[in-house]
Amino acid sequence: MADLSGASNVVQILTEHARTRGDFRAVAIVPDPSDPATAQWVTYDQLDRAARGCAVTLLRSCRPGDRALLLLPNSAEFVVAILGCFYAGLVPVPSSMPGRYKQDRRRVRAIARDAGIGAVLTGPDELDDVLTWAAAEELDVPVLIPDVDPEPLTEPFTPHAAAPHDLALLQYTSGSTSDPKGARVTQRNLLLNALAIDTHLSVREGQRYGGWIPNYHDMGLMGHILTPLLAGRGIALMTPAAFLRRPRAWLELVDHFDIGLSAAPNFAYELCLTRVPEDSIAGLDLSRWTRTISGSEPVKASVLEEFAQRFAPAGLRPEQLTPCYGMAETTLMISTTSGRVPRVLTADSDALEAGRVVAAADGTGRTLVSCGEPRHLEACVVDPATGDALPEGSVGEIWLRGELVVDGYWRRPDATAATFGNRVANDPADAGGWLRTGDLGALVDGEIHVTGRIKEMLIVRGRNIYPHDIEHELRRQHEELRDTVGSVVSVAAGGADETDGRLVVIHEVRRRGQDEELARLAAGIRLTVAREFGLRADSVLLMRRGAVRRTTSGKVQRGAMRALYANGELEPLWADGYPAAAQAVPVAAGEPR
Repeated sequence: MADLSGASNVVQILTEHARTRGDFRAVAIVPDPSDPATAQWVTYDQLDRAARGCAVTLLRSCRPGDRALLLLPNSAEFVVAILGCFYAGLVPVPSSMPGRYKQDRRRVRAIARDAGIGAVLTGPDELDDVLTWAAAEELDVPVLIPDVDPEPLTEPFTPHAAAPHDLALLQYTSGSTSDPKGARVTQRNLLLNALAIDTHLSVREGQRYGGWIPNYHDMGLMGHILTPLLAGRGIALMTPAAFLRRPRAWLELVDHFDIGLSAAPNFAYELCLTRVPEDSIAGLDLSRWTRTISGSEPVKASVLEEFAQRFAPAGLRPEQLTPCYGMAETTLMISTTSGRVPRVLTADSDALEAGRVVAAADGTGRTLVSCGEPRHLEACVVDPATGDALPEGSVGEIWLRGELVVDGYWRRPDATAATFGNRVANDPADAGGWLRTGDLGALVDGEIHVTGRIKEMLIVRGRNIYPHDIEHELRRQHEELRDTVGSVVSVAAGGADETDGRLVVIHEVRRRGQDEELARLAAGIRLTVAREFGLRADSVLLMRRGAVRRTTSGKVQRGAMRALYANGELEPLWADGYPAAAQAVPVAAGEPR
């Protein structure tokens, strides 16, 4: 492997790969994973030539340091576009497509304006839609299509020589639609993140990384594209739409393209459990998928266990399942397990609500999955109200420090200072520089156990409740809710924005039923909430598919759903205790990261 820790920039590594192993097939774009012959292959030498051509085109209208908005699917053009930006010294800004929904267009508009883009890179199939969007937004910048197989350059081109701490790219977090924050990822961040992942999640020589996660999401961009390209490994990519249409296609990609590392959120594994036919499992070989990574949202022990059991006939072993913890503010990698059966701790529910992780005496309680030890980072857990460090086993905010932490937020000095420049209050010798993750969790035996997000924790009748626990349990116990999403929120009786209030369950259903069927389902939901959590669901709303708002990376926007409920703006298939009181609550199109 190239010397990632000693290199100055990513171009240095990529040009070395082109020089020393140019014929290696670095990229496979796979329209139909069931038929490997459909794959489009690109070698390191072809990538190098295409990146140079893209860089020359960009520099006709832009200068090094300018930002370029990347509006592309998982495609060869995307890989060429981001490498072309690196070669030219431009700062790539990956984004979701503007789309047909207002909140999607608002997010891309906000990113384009916040970044101050100087160019847009898109694909041939997306060009017309992007031109229409750019005209509507009055964006006076060139819209370019990167050429995967360009004509030879007529003049020599020298790629931009970036310094290690120069800005490499802007990774916008999956938070507020109207006020996105761009994480400033440096050249050294990219190199060390690739080193950390390839070291602690190593795969066999010749194996690839790959999957379907969108390229604008940190897990897809860093985990499936940039890390393997820098580490000299191949990648195989499909689109998120192809996975959602047919989840088995992801498993076929892993099998047919010898993928050793593929990552996805918990919901993807749930989807495979419900939508991959059992009689088709034996036709798969998943024995080489040694890094079956679950991350980006809470990892559920029951899903890991069911997935291992269900796909054992395909050669999947429990020790292949790899819970991880990461975020854009640390480039990607924070912690991981490796080569062992996932470690599950059954915590006493009452103690957990009180902020302590204590093993349940009777073996029943809330299960917490270890996300492993921090890698290339220091971690501590603090009281989010005081900033005091807490002892091991205490639940508090997870703070991180180290070279994987990015260089703050783009043009957000106040947010940067509040998020990245923290000191442990009860340690006078602390050097500071801690990143506040916004995540709640505990260190147990030196390993990170994430319990939830600070902003999402509900206080219901004096109890601390994690909404994703309730949502997951409902899907586990009610077949009508499987492979859908829900949002459990707390709304004050008067509709005001208070933390202690009524518990509301908003959940999509797989298919619309008769009112009597939906009423029985709602009654079952109430019973599950009462039996499993000792809570009363004050209101239950059953929604059509797609009605629960999510970010572009698939995370439920609970703040937005709470506000829509309080404002009486939801359109349920069935509901009781609704509409809510008329006092309006501001609707956020997204939630800050």
